[in-house]
Amino acid sequence: MILHKTDKTVRFILKTLRENGFSSYIVGGAVRDILLQRVPDDVDVLTCASIQEIESVFLGQNIKRVGKTFPICLVNGVEISSGRALFDVSTFPESDLAKRDFTINAMAYDPMAKNVIDPFNGRKDLEDGVIRFTKDPEKRIVEDPVRMVRACRFMAMIQGSFDASSLKGIMACKDLLDSAAAKERISHEIMKAMDLEKPSLFFRALKTTGLLPKIFPSLDQCHDLDGGPHHGETVFEHCMLVGDALPKGFPMLRLAGFLHDAGKFDAAKIEEGKLTFIGHETQTQGVIRDLTTLRFALKDISYITSLIQVHMRPLTDESTPRAVRRLLCTLEQYNLDYRDFMRMRIADKKGNLLKRPYTLSEIRVRLKKIFDELAEQSGFRMSHLEITGDDIMRILGIASGPQVGRIKQLLFEKVLDDPGLNNYKELKKICRCLKIKK
Repeated sequence: MILHKTDKTVRFILKTLRENGFSSYIVGGAVRDILLQRVPDDVDVLTCASIQEIESVFLGQNIKRVGKTFPICLVNGVEISSGRALFDVSTFPESDLAKRDFTINAMAYDPMAKNVIDPFNGRKDLEDGVIRFTKDPEKRIVEDPVRMVRACRFMAMIQGSFDASSLKGIMACKDLLDSAAAKERISHEIMKAMDLEKPSLFFRALKTTGLLPKIFPSLDQCHDLDGGPHHGETVFEHCMLVGDALPKGFPMLRLAGFLHDAGKFDAAKIEEGKLTFIGHETQTQGVIRDLTTLRFALKDISYITSLIQVHMRPLTDESTPRAVRRLLCTLEQYNLDYRDFMRMRIADKKGNLLKRPYTLSEIRVRLKKIFDELAEQSGFRMSHLEITGDDIMRILGIASGPQVGRIKQLLFEKVLDDPGLNNYKELKKICRCLKIKK
């Protein structure tokens, strides 16, 4: 079995506890990952020693006690929990495992004896690809309603399915997500799902269980929305394809991909007998409302909505230098990196079943256009104008105010179209040609 990079530390902890007369095991998600032949992100140790006994055994090591309701010890960076906090030591570790959420997480592993303790047949469920609550599903959910969202994430992770009783339990308890679940914990589960090989399975699981309208109503309402004449898939399917097509190492970008066309529901119109979504990229109010409810950080909400608002900006093999300059200016105004814009554009086209994806040569042509303008302008900004607000007020005889800013913006756009205009003489001439109300 595969162990963690802290293999030596974990073995030291297990060995030390046992030498002092305390049973100890690797538990939870680490056992699941080991059985899946994956390297666990974290390794948790469970022991029958009390917190005080753990501190005594590891005196002299890097040890820290954390948590008030359910205290644990961190020893050399490894989390150790005590089975004495709530459970009968005589039935250890089964008494602890019985309180865990899913059978696939309710296993303990002894790396010394290479033995797996599996009282709920989690290993078989893992092999069969089944997500099953330990014991009574509704009882487990009432204890912690976020477990319903976790169930969807784990189902997507193992690319499996729910057992009938677990699915029934989630559907019966889904309203608890509104009243008894911390929104921050739900958003945490969402972001962990973005690191999966195929996060669309997470959203599909949310839809199957009835949780999607509780979490992302803006996306849920697009589920049966036709994609229109330019797409071969529904809006929801398109969002799923785009999100999956974005790279794994960019979780917030991926989430933006799954939400990027949610505005089509509000923008949908029939014109000349055809379904259109004109201006859908500006319909971000639903996404903003969902992300705000889920307590996402303002900077993350801004990033996602900015990507949605610019994802329709054109960049073709025929785009002129002027058009590319305008695009780069827009991306700067939205505080976006051109690379994220390109990643979204590539994924957006890949997710359209009526169109072929960009070829590598087509991507290179578009990137070259961007690189050429970046090299030429080094990121031209408003502050690079060879005229100031004071100059504009003096030339036009106007007072300070919003009008000066609007004139600067106009001059900035003209320089974007023709960089040769960025000198004081030309800009002064343009100012004098403006019809200004004094």
